Amino acid sequence: MAEAPLILTLQFDVASFTRLDALRRAHIPPERNHLPAHLTLFHALPGAMLAEIGANLATVAAGAPPLPLRFAGLRSLGRGVAFSVESPALAGLRGLLASAWHDMLGPQDRQGFRPHVTVQNKVEPAAARALLAELEAGFTPWDGQGVALLLWHYRGGPWEPAGSFPLSGSDRPGDR
Repeated sequence: MAEAPLILTLQFDVASFTRLDALRRAHIPPERNHLPAHLTLFHALPGAMLAEIGANLATVAAGAPPLPLRFAGLRSLGRGVAFSVESPALAGLRGLLASAWHDMLGPQDRQGFRPHVTVQNKVEPAAARALLAELEAGFTPWDGQGVALLLWHYRGGPWEPAGSFPLSGSDRPGDR
């Protein structure tokens, strides 16, 4: 039997997480909402490579400071709604990992990276359009941070933790 795939996500600062997770709990049907609010960086890394991937993440996270994020807008997922996230630092970090892991990436993880946080999914399109309109009416962009990389086992149901890697580096020039 093949090892369960691994999923890599970004953990948010407390204020951003609290806001996004409350929306997710309110708008994803409870029987389908097995996860807290998250931003997926990679959807299916090989589970057999857990030790190597964990070592890579520990090294990268130790050298990277918390990542500035801009929750810039909303977007339709057709049958759901997501917040768009802008962050050159996040794009750079993901690009670095994608280059290092190129040979192990599947088609979905080789596609362009469009960071987002899903707060509604798997609903009728009319319900998704209504929530999008409601959220857009009162939307103001806000800044947050990505504070850790979280690695998960995917075994078909709720994700199981496989590792947490706090972004603990410094971005001050004197600390390099």
